[in-house]
Amino acid sequence: MKITFLGTGTSQGVPVIACECDVCKSKNKFDKRLRSSVLININGKNIVIDAGPDFRQQMLNAEIKKIEAILLTHEHKDHVAGLDDVRALNYIEKKAADIYAEKRVISCLKKHEFHYAFKEKKYPGVAQMNLIEISEKEFYIGKIKVLPIRGLHYKLPILGFRIADFTYITDMNFISDKEIEKIKNCKVFVISAVRKEKHFSHFNLEEALAVIEKVKPETAYITHISHLMGLHDEISKELPENVFFAYDNLKFQLL
Repeated sequence: MKITFLGTGTSQGVPVIACECDVCKSKNKFDKRLRSSVLININGKNIVIDAGPDFRQQMLNAEIKKIEAILLTHEHKDHVAGLDDVRALNYIEKKAADIYAEKRVISCLKKHEFHYAFKEKKYPGVAQMNLIEISEKEFYIGKIKVLPIRGLHYKLPILGFRIADFTYITDMNFISDKEIEKIKNCKVFVISAVRKEKHFSHFNLEEALAVIEKVKPETAYITHISHLMGLHDEISKELPENVFFAYDNLKFQLL
């Protein structure tokens, strides 16, 4: 299994438009963050979690020619806005893109975000999406087992996903002990933390580290990082030895 962080930033990305803070003005490539998304290549198949506004650029950066599935954690813009760009993959693969999401998220895509793509009489060339409903129950993409992890994003129920020994959680600020049991014994655990100060709908750094301590993975990565977290090189020194701040285009193999 090969993991590629396509983006590691929050909804505004880093740098933030018009911001003059040290992080946004930094020349360090580790302080440049597209909206959060991850690519999992397993058994030769590409699975992407979330397709935000930077999806097109992320696909170009990673030189992706084919995607077996896109998994959606929830319906917020920074996680779904790029789905229109599956049009290019539709053309190459000669079929609709398989999008896995909860019933509520599917309804949002059909009625609001991409209503034009689901009309009875469609405009020629619109994105083709095969929306596949999932729940908290495990499901399969071919022979690949995917285990959803339930959590709350303030009051909104959303999903993370575990595939083999890799678990990816973003945008949550609550995970029950029951759901944490599903994550335990994974080798690599990814969790979001937007900043050091407390946030009403996201884990802050202290809270994310507390969840990591419960899970006890071999290695953990922090993603969905805002400019308020601080400069990458400085804040990295504050982490436990097996925890790291992820950065865009970070790649690693997971055996």
